[in-house]
Amino acid sequence: MKILHLDSSIQADTSASRLLSAAVVDRLRATHDTTDLAYRDLAIAPLPHLTLPGLATDLAATVLDEFLGADIVVIGAPMYNFGIATQLKSWFDHILVANRTFRYGESGVEGLAGGKTVIVAISRGGIYSDGPAIPNEHAESHLRAMLGFIGITDAVFVVAEGVAYGPAQREAALQEAQAKIDRLLPLPVAA
Repeated sequence: MKILHLDSSIQADTSASRLLSAAVVDRLRATHDTTDLAYRDLAIAPLPHLTLPGLATDLAATVLDEFLGADIVVIGAPMYNFGIATQLKSWFDHILVANRTFRYGESGVEGLAGGKTVIVAISRGGIYSDGPAIPNEHAESHLRAMLGFIGITDAVFVVAEGVAYGPAQREAALQEAQAKIDRLLPLPVAA
């Protein structure tokens, strides 16, 4: 089993999404036979933003092959300014590739990357799952849309929100997210 682990938070060791994505990977490694683990830190080594010439580079091919070769993808995704980090968006720009991860046909878009297990560890400074801020949540919804576009419609989201409301709320949110990780794993790995 091959795991691809991505982090995109700029907050290094203080990042809630990094803590959660690492917890997911640790739990996966403890509950599944892991043959390979690839790690990509998109904040420390960001991918270039999308350009037409950039689609044909060795780096672009490596990033796409890394994704296609993974059985499980774990994504650490903080919400910044109501959306995902530009570093993570750039990674998606490298893997949403026509005729590799999706294609257009007579019936519309067909995702070609289904069959992968994807777990997203998302952190939000505020509360966006309830109350007046719901319409401002564009990170999880954007990730679901991009993953669904390439055929991954059953991604699992582990969310810690309100982490900027103070140490007590942060700790409670992280504990709740960790409990979800413990309940979810081991996951049946898609064939």
